[in-house]
Amino acid sequence: MPDNQIMQNNLDLAGLRNQDHRAFEGLVEKYHRQMVIVARAIIGDSLAEEVVQEAWVSIYSALPAFEGRSSIKTWIYTIVSNQAKTRLRKESRLVSMNDMAEDIPSYLKNERFNDKGGWSSPPPLWDTDSPENLLENDQLKHCIEKTLELLPTVQKSVFLLRDIEQQPLAEICNILHISNSNVRVSLHRARIKLMQVIDKYQETGQC
Repeated sequence: MPDNQIMQNNLDLAGLRNQDHRAFEGLVEKYHRQMVIVARAIIGDSLAEEVVQEAWVSIYSALPAFEGRSSIKTWIYTIVSNQAKTRLRKESRLVSMNDMAEDIPSYLKNERFNDKGGWSSPPPLWDTDSPENLLENDQLKHCIEKTLELLPTVQKSVFLLRDIEQQPLAEICNILHISNSNVRVSLHRARIKLMQVIDKYQETGQC
């Protein structure tokens, strides 16, 4: 990333390469929350903060060698992603990030979503006049959070990065080291699962 683009993002590339503490504090302030989300998606809540702290140590040490071939955000996300996956292997809970088919299976082609990932038509039982009221329901929030925790690692990572953090698909590919089609498949599966949970809650009041 060019130096002037870094400056536009309120980051001092020269200062970061020189390991200037004020510049580094600005980097931490800008990206720490997003890094926790990336780590949490891969390794879970209990170890996410620890992994991020370890990642910041690695980032600080590596800053003098940062060449700017990718954006600093992508570089940082890649480091924390790798750190989380390394820790996950140590915990003997690694789930392969590349075990899905390249093409979207026909049974996943759900008519609810259009080609851009938006609704073709809303779920029939949803109160479409006040979706915010539906999602403010504490019990439904609990159901959604529980479902997210049970999703396969890739699906959860992609969903959080795309639908919560609003990261571009290309950025998610770089962070998780998976193909664009794998990202789309994972996102589709996660969305379908969450929609099923919401539909069930609307019908039964239970997860």
